[in-house]
Amino acid sequence: MSKFCTPTRREFLGSLAAVAIFPPLDSEKPELILYNGNFFTVDDRQPSAQAVAISDGRFLAIGSNSEVLNLASAGVKKIDLGGKTVLPGFIDAHCHPAISGLDMVVAVNCDLPSLAAIQAALRERAAKTPAGQWVYGSKYDDTKGAEGRMLTRADLDAAVPDHPVVVMHRGGHTNFYNSAAFRLAGVDEKTPDPPGGKFDRDAATGKFTGRVADQARTLMEKNAPDLATRENRAEGVKLISRAMARAGITSVGDALGTPDDLRAYQDARDGGELWFRVYCLIAQPHLDKMIAAGMRTGLGDEFVRVGACKIFADGSISERTARLSKAYQGSPDYFGLLMMGEEEQYEKTKQAHLAGWQIGTHANGDVAIDQTLRVYERLQKESPRRDPRFRLEHCTMVNEGLLARIKALGAIPAPFSSYVYYHGEKMHFYGQERLKNMFALRSMIDAGIRPTQASDYTASPYEPMMALQSEVTRTDTKGTVWGANQRITVQEAIRVGTMNGAYASFEDKIKGSITAGKLADLVVLGRDPLREPPSSLVTIPVERTMLGGRWSFES
Repeated sequence: MSKFCTPTRREFLGSLAAVAIFPPLDSEKPELILYNGNFFTVDDRQPSAQAVAISDGRFLAIGSNSEVLNLASAGVKKIDLGGKTVLPGFIDAHCHPAISGLDMVVAVNCDLPSLAAIQAALRERAAKTPAGQWVYGSKYDDTKGAEGRMLTRADLDAAVPDHPVVVMHRGGHTNFYNSAAFRLAGVDEKTPDPPGGKFDRDAATGKFTGRVADQARTLMEKNAPDLATRENRAEGVKLISRAMARAGITSVGDALGTPDDLRAYQDARDGGELWFRVYCLIAQPHLDKMIAAGMRTGLGDEFVRVGACKIFADGSISERTARLSKAYQGSPDYFGLLMMGEEEQYEKTKQAHLAGWQIGTHANGDVAIDQTLRVYERLQKESPRRDPRFRLEHCTMVNEGLLARIKALGAIPAPFSSYVYYHGEKMHFYGQERLKNMFALRSMIDAGIRPTQASDYTASPYEPMMALQSEVTRTDTKGTVWGANQRITVQEAIRVGTMNGAYASFEDKIKGSITAGKLADLVVLGRDPLREPPSSLVTIPVERTMLGGRWSFES
């Protein structure tokens, strides 16, 4: 039986927006008009405009100054943008705002220029921490420090001998512990590496260095107190959403959420302190309780929505634990880590798939991507769904065969947007030849695939203008070019950071472009990225960010 429905006035206007401007109904008069702007809409039916009318948090009309201003009645607020460039609000489809916001509340910021500075910051925090309690650090990056080496257990012992200490690498897959933390965990050199994890050991002595990767971290923190109180979580969401709004971000995909994170987003929203929309991917260990509660992908509203089920196949690119088919440069016997075997991954993925969830699998290396695609292909053969929109979180190291399979599945990669620019000093671990097929936006777009923008914050900064420069130039901060064949245009990069992100969360009908009927999410820039030298895109300032017709940031 066919199902017919009558489009709403807004939907009708949206369908004809490229052709004409209709006067609004009495119930849909403009509340706000932005005019004299340079709007890049990311809507192929009407790629550019001078003005927009906004009502009830959505775009009501898009067109020329005269067309839109003609809709204004007495009392309508009008803002002259002075020719500034306006884009749809940016969508960071893969980041970690809940946990990074919590870090802003409870952890020492170790994004510092030297190990000595990190030691001083940890020592200062320890002096204010009751005896025996943990000291937490975050955003450490081993290749950014002046010493040019990794943080060690000895460094941490020298700074804080009496408190257990953990410093988290900004990549999210390795932590660094002091001796007190190892003692508290009951872990010593006789403890074997668990599946999918690793305790780093000194090659000469066999002693722990302090670096602990992936699944081995669970053994280290089994006795650590949980500082993620409901109040701390909500405060963290407020802080991080406000910060990301300043960068022009209006929507995020929280790539490793929990039920507690969902509540934190709702608490922040109820308190009027949620400054972006969130599609909250739920970590697989929480799936049983989510299914039992009748929850699945898509539940929620335009501000807080349940996202995909998040599963891990391998490790990290910035921390060199991604599972590759060819060894890392300079380490002929090291290929990275798989988090689980294929059959275990299949069973976990199947449970979510059959329960109606979208799946988002963390797969960096080509071995992990291949394994993940086999799981997806098997599920679509056994239990096909019309539009599963399987996600490949990161999808870093690809080849023609993998891309063809991604296209055939309609899967969605979320590659790191800023890694070439921000993490250029790490690219030598992979080499120039391999970089031709890493973060492969050009190849993906040419294959008809829809990759998203993804900072993976805290793994790299979340600023969208940095992402645009990295994607367009493939050049790091020192001027080294990595994989020039994967460059894309500014227009393509903007689409990756807007419409493609909306598509990845099944929300492309309500956001991602400046289109009549869609949510009025936009960013006003200080300069036009389409006229900017590619090498200075990162310097373009964000002047205003709008979320649902209200300014979430004004400079």
